[in-house]
Amino acid sequence: MSASGQEANLGTTPVRAGYAFDESALEAWLRVNVPGFAGPLRVEQFKGGQSNPTYKLVAASGTYVLRRKPPGQLLKGAHAIEREARVLQALGTTGFPVARIHAVCTDDAVIGTWFYVMEMVEGRIFWDATIPEVPAFERPRYFDAMNSTIARLHSLDPAAIGLSDYGKPGNYFARQIARWSRQYLDDTDAGRDWNMDLLVEWLPDNIPADEKDEVRIVHGDFRIDNMIFHPTEPRVLAVLDWELSTLGHPLADFAYHSMMYHMPSHIVAGLAGADLAALHIPPETAYVASYCDRTGRDTIPGYQFALAFNFFRLAAIFHGIKGRAIRGTAASAQAHERAAAFPELAALGVAQIPQRY
Repeated sequence: MSASGQEANLGTTPVRAGYAFDESALEAWLRVNVPGFAGPLRVEQFKGGQSNPTYKLVAASGTYVLRRKPPGQLLKGAHAIEREARVLQALGTTGFPVARIHAVCTDDAVIGTWFYVMEMVEGRIFWDATIPEVPAFERPRYFDAMNSTIARLHSLDPAAIGLSDYGKPGNYFARQIARWSRQYLDDTDAGRDWNMDLLVEWLPDNIPADEKDEVRIVHGDFRIDNMIFHPTEPRVLAVLDWELSTLGHPLADFAYHSMMYHMPSHIVAGLAGADLAALHIPPETAYVASYCDRTGRDTIPGYQFALAFNFFRLAAIFHGIKGRAIRGTAASAQAHERAAAFPELAALGVAQIPQRY
């Protein structure tokens, strides 16, 4: 991510135009629904958060985080913050590192959209995947912490924590390709792209045969900048941004995470072009091997396909951001930068196709 991109995501700002709401109505709701809450309340907006607007709530009783559906016309099925809250609550029962949910509101009358309130986890977010803030000799431990966290997520049994109906089991690639192709094709405001059209055509016909169609909770956006690390230790305190989570294939989810090795840093936190040896960052092969070892598998079948699929899916998400920016409903001030990166992501997806035709 560019320096301007990092700056656009760091910290808070006064609530931006179009995203304000009745703060007194929220404060009244918090007094009733959040145990121990005490005002007065001050509301700020986090600069990051591409899809669901996220706010910092500062009160006498402490600091909280509010995530809400964005105002305006929304695509069907998008911005389901109640799903985010549900998966956070379920994962919290296992000790998996997530923020604790205080309350969920499904009444539009309070602030205009549904929202939930969770604890504010204090720690570090790294916007640069090379983590320059960390001494080189410590970097392998931070990558190992990410690796062990996603492996731990994929070891959980969804049924055991009440999430057996959190998504449709099986045929994950086919369903996701159909979903994102439809959103891409339906959002005519954002236009078309030749590489994206090629991926829409190629991906459904090249889903690899998999002897085990595993079903696990998948995060869907597992990147270094979606984690809060301990202030001083190589430990993940909370995984953020669960909007894209569902039941799915864990190998697709891991390939999205390991896509960082192919991702230019000016788009999102990525390692493409970085001197990994000099930075003391484990190479992709070793990182994949660590995940395989932790999850009891030998290899990741169809790994190149999974990378192509994940670049396609992220391109579709950025295409959606482009559409929202055009319609004036994008949640982040950085939305136009994301929209501009859409064609590059589509091209990177095509570049992953084995023996390109």
